[in-house]
Amino acid sequence: MKALATLIGTLAPATAFAASSSRVDNSGIFVWVFLGFCALIVVAQVIPAALMFFGMAKGFAAKSGHTAAGKA
Repeated sequence: MKALATLIGTLAPATAFAASSSRVDNSGIFVWVFLGFCALIVVAQVIPAALMFFGMAKGFAAKSGHTAAGKA
């Protein structure tokens, strides 16, 4: 119990030094445009990669189906 009281007594004054502003990032429009451009690049590279992955999986599934049917 004494340890809990010490912990609360130590942490309670720390909240007095918290930021008083609700907006702390100070990001302008150029930062958001840059982040949007980065997101656009990521999406532009993920779409072809996903299409290639699904095409490869479809090809593997088709090949495995032919080999099983050929042996049977």
